[in-house]
Amino acid sequence: MTVAFFSGKARRAGVALGAVSAGLLVLSACDKPTPLATVTVGSDSVNAEATCYNDGKAIKESQIQSCLNKKAEKTITVSADDRVRFGVDPEVAENGWTLFIGGQQAEQEPYKKTYRSIPASAFLSSQTGETSNTAQISIVETSGKKLTGIWHFELKKES
Repeated sequence: MTVAFFSGKARRAGVALGAVSAGLLVLSACDKPTPLATVTVGSDSVNAEATCYNDGKAIKESQIQSCLNKKAEKTITVSADDRVRFGVDPEVAENGWTLFIGGQQAEQEPYKKTYRSIPASAFLSSQTGETSNTAQISIVETSGKKLTGIWHFELKKES
Protein backbone atom coordinates (compact mmCIF):
# COMPACT_ATOMS: atom_id res chain seq x y z
CA MET A 1 0.00 0.00 0.00
CA THR A 2 1.37 3.36 -0.99
CA VAL A 3 0.58 6.57 0.83
CA ALA A 4 1.31 9.93 -0.72
CA PHE A 5 2.66 12.48 1.67
CA PHE A 6 2.20 16.18 1.04
CA SER A 7 3.98 18.90 2.89
CA GLY A 8 1.86 21.04 5.19
CA LYS A 9 2.17 23.98 2.80
CA ALA A 10 0.89 22.00 -0.20
CA ARG A 11 -1.95 20.51 1.85
CA ARG A 12 -3.08 23.99 3.03
CA ALA A 13 -2.90 25.34 -0.52
CA GLY A 14 -5.05 22.45 -1.78
CA VAL A 15 -7.64 22.96 0.97
CA ALA A 16 -7.75 26.72 0.29
CA LEU A 17 -8.19 26.15 -3.46
CA GLY A 18 -11.01 23.69 -2.78
CA ALA A 19 -12.75 26.12 -0.41
CA VAL A 20 -12.54 28.99 -2.89
CA SER A 21 -13.89 26.76 -5.69
CA ALA A 22 -16.80 25.59 -3.53
CA GLY A 23 -17.58 29.18 -2.48
CA LEU A 24 -17.67 30.37 -6.10
CA LEU A 25 -19.93 27.48 -7.04
CA VAL A 26 -22.38 28.33 -4.25
CA LEU A 27 -22.38 32.04 -5.13
CA SER A 28 -23.00 31.40 -8.81
CA ALA A 29 -26.21 29.53 -7.91
CA CYS A 30 -27.61 32.51 -5.95
CA ASP A 31 -29.89 35.15 -7.41
CA LYS A 32 -29.20 38.73 -6.47
CA PRO A 33 -31.99 39.86 -4.11
CA THR A 34 -34.26 42.63 -5.29
CA PRO A 35 -34.24 45.97 -3.47
CA LEU A 36 -36.60 46.25 -0.51
CA ALA A 37 -39.54 48.56 0.01
CA THR A 38 -40.94 49.23 3.48
CA VAL A 39 -44.27 50.48 4.81
CA THR A 40 -44.45 51.71 8.40
CA VAL A 41 -47.48 52.74 10.46
CA GLY A 42 -46.72 53.84 14.01
CA SER A 43 -44.31 51.25 15.36
CA ASP A 44 -45.45 48.48 12.97
CA SER A 45 -43.45 47.90 9.82
CA VAL A 46 -43.51 45.46 6.89
CA ASN A 47 -41.03 45.14 4.06
CA ALA A 48 -41.00 43.18 0.85
CA GLU A 49 -38.88 42.34 -2.14
CA ALA A 50 -40.27 43.32 -5.51
CA THR A 51 -43.14 41.30 -6.94
CA CYS A 52 -41.84 42.08 -10.43
CA TYR A 53 -38.25 43.11 -11.01
CA ASN A 54 -35.92 42.71 -13.98
CA ASP A 55 -32.58 43.51 -12.33
CA GLY A 56 -33.07 47.25 -12.84
CA LYS A 57 -34.09 46.93 -16.51
CA ALA A 58 -37.56 47.75 -17.87
CA ILE A 59 -40.32 45.22 -17.20
CA LYS A 60 -41.79 43.92 -20.46
CA GLU A 61 -44.93 45.79 -21.55
CA SER A 62 -46.80 42.48 -21.76
CA GLN A 63 -46.11 41.78 -18.06
CA ILE A 64 -46.85 45.18 -16.51
CA GLN A 65 -50.63 44.85 -16.10
CA SER A 66 -50.41 41.35 -14.61
CA CYS A 67 -47.68 42.58 -12.24
CA LEU A 68 -49.82 45.55 -11.13
CA ASN A 69 -52.81 43.25 -10.56
CA LYS A 70 -50.98 40.77 -8.33
CA LYS A 71 -52.33 40.56 -4.80
CA ALA A 72 -50.20 42.00 -2.02
CA GLU A 73 -48.57 39.46 0.28
CA LYS A 74 -47.74 41.99 3.00
CA THR A 75 -50.52 43.65 5.02
CA ILE A 76 -50.38 46.40 7.61
CA THR A 77 -53.25 47.73 9.74
CA VAL A 78 -54.04 51.45 9.74
CA SER A 79 -56.62 53.80 11.18
CA ALA A 80 -57.84 56.83 9.24
CA ASP A 81 -55.77 59.28 11.33
CA ASP A 82 -52.48 57.33 11.01
CA ARG A 83 -49.59 58.44 8.80
CA VAL A 84 -48.29 55.79 6.39
CA ARG A 85 -44.53 55.98 5.82
CA PHE A 86 -43.05 54.53 2.65
CA GLY A 87 -39.35 53.77 2.29
CA VAL A 88 -37.30 52.45 -0.63
CA ASP A 89 -33.66 51.52 -1.19
CA PRO A 90 -31.42 54.39 -2.39
CA GLU A 91 -31.02 52.82 -5.85
CA VAL A 92 -34.82 52.89 -6.28
CA ALA A 93 -34.99 56.53 -5.15
CA GLU A 94 -32.22 57.44 -7.58
CA ASN A 95 -34.39 56.29 -10.51
CA GLY A 96 -37.62 57.61 -9.01
CA TRP A 97 -40.78 55.93 -7.74
CA THR A 98 -44.50 56.54 -7.66
CA LEU A 99 -47.48 55.12 -5.80
CA PHE A 100 -50.29 53.20 -7.45
CA ILE A 101 -53.57 52.60 -5.63
CA GLY A 102 -55.54 49.56 -6.75
CA GLY A 103 -53.38 49.23 -9.85
CA GLN A 104 -53.95 52.86 -10.94
CA GLN A 105 -51.24 55.50 -10.96
CA ALA A 106 -51.90 57.98 -8.14
CA GLU A 107 -49.30 60.62 -8.98
CA GLN A 108 -47.75 62.00 -12.12
CA GLU A 109 -44.15 62.77 -11.18
CA PRO A 110 -41.71 60.22 -9.73
CA TYR A 111 -40.48 60.86 -6.22
CA LYS A 112 -36.67 60.90 -5.84
CA LYS A 113 -36.16 60.53 -2.06
CA THR A 114 -35.93 57.31 -0.04
CA TYR A 115 -38.75 58.14 2.35
CA ARG A 116 -42.14 59.84 2.43
CA SER A 117 -45.16 60.05 4.70
CA ILE A 118 -48.83 60.28 3.63
CA PRO A 119 -52.05 60.28 5.74
CA ALA A 120 -53.81 56.89 5.71
CA SER A 121 -57.11 58.62 4.98
CA ALA A 122 -55.79 59.38 1.47
CA PHE A 123 -55.81 55.63 0.74
CA LEU A 124 -59.01 54.62 2.52
CA SER A 125 -61.42 57.03 0.82
CA SER A 126 -62.57 56.91 -2.78
CA GLN A 127 -63.17 59.81 -5.14
CA THR A 128 -66.89 59.56 -4.36
CA GLY A 129 -66.18 60.05 -0.65
CA GLU A 130 -66.93 56.48 0.40
CA THR A 131 -64.50 54.80 2.77
CA SER A 132 -62.94 51.43 2.11
CA ASN A 133 -61.71 48.78 4.53
CA THR A 134 -58.66 47.86 2.42
CA ALA A 135 -56.43 49.44 -0.16
CA GLN A 136 -53.76 47.84 -2.33
CA ILE A 137 -50.79 50.17 -2.59
CA SER A 138 -48.02 49.52 -5.10
CA ILE A 139 -44.65 51.20 -5.06
CA VAL A 140 -43.49 51.41 -8.67
CA GLU A 141 -39.89 52.18 -9.62
CA THR A 142 -39.55 54.10 -12.84
CA SER A 143 -36.69 54.79 -15.19
CA GLY A 144 -37.83 57.46 -17.61
CA LYS A 145 -41.15 56.19 -18.95
CA LYS A 146 -40.31 52.54 -18.19
CA LEU A 147 -41.39 50.60 -15.09
CA THR A 148 -38.50 48.70 -13.55
CA GLY A 149 -39.86 47.36 -10.25
CA ILE A 150 -43.19 46.81 -8.47
CA TRP A 151 -43.76 46.18 -4.75
CA HIS A 152 -47.24 45.50 -3.29
CA PHE A 153 -48.67 46.19 0.15
CA GLU A 154 -52.20 46.06 1.50
CA LEU A 155 -53.47 48.65 3.97
CA LYS A 156 -56.21 47.20 6.13
CA LYS A 157 -58.48 49.54 8.08
CA GLU A 158 -58.43 48.95 11.82
CA SER A 159 -61.76 47.57 13.00
